[in-house]
Amino acid sequence: MGVPEDRRTQRDRMVAGDLYIADDPELAAMSLRARRLQDRFNSSSADASDERREILVALLGAIGAASDIRPPFYCDYGSHIEIGERVFASFGLVALDVVSIKIGDDVQIGPNVQLLTPTHPVDPELRRAKWEAAEPIVIGDNVWLGGGAIVLAGVTIGDNSVVGAGAVVTADIPPNVVVVGTPARVVRTL
Repeated sequence: MGVPEDRRTQRDRMVAGDLYIADDPELAAMSLRARRLQDRFNSSSADASDERREILVALLGAIGAASDIRPPFYCDYGSHIEIGERVFASFGLVALDVVSIKIGDDVQIGPNVQLLTPTHPVDPELRRAKWEAAEPIVIGDNVWLGGGAIVLAGVTIGDNSVVGAGAVVTADIPPNVVVVGTPARVVRTL
């Protein structure tokens, strides 16, 4: 199965959520920049909150006032992540931002949470040729993501919802509910 010719750059294709070649030199340079900033952030002193904030401002697409991300923190590019105000992310957040990850205000993120926008073709020939794609993730306001939760590509989590520890979110979650399990399912309305 072939991919049609397209004059857009691989970065443009990636950001649009279309199939793109993952080992493109421009994308590699963007990823290297992000990894260098992550290295600085993750090795910063525990009392270096101003330095950490400066690094996050340089790394991320946006970060709101009074938001706190605890190292270690890992992302693909950083520039596709927008974090609202008063967000707290505990240790070990992985936010693979091939496309946009939008996190609302007052969100609480437990340790070792994964936000995963990348997808891969089912067709083995496309995978072998290094084609990938992605779908955005949206986390509403006042959401709580329990430790070890995994949010997959294309998911929107509604305002005020709670995702239980270890849940795997494979589909949109409405506002004002508690979800648990693999795949995550609604167990309570708030």
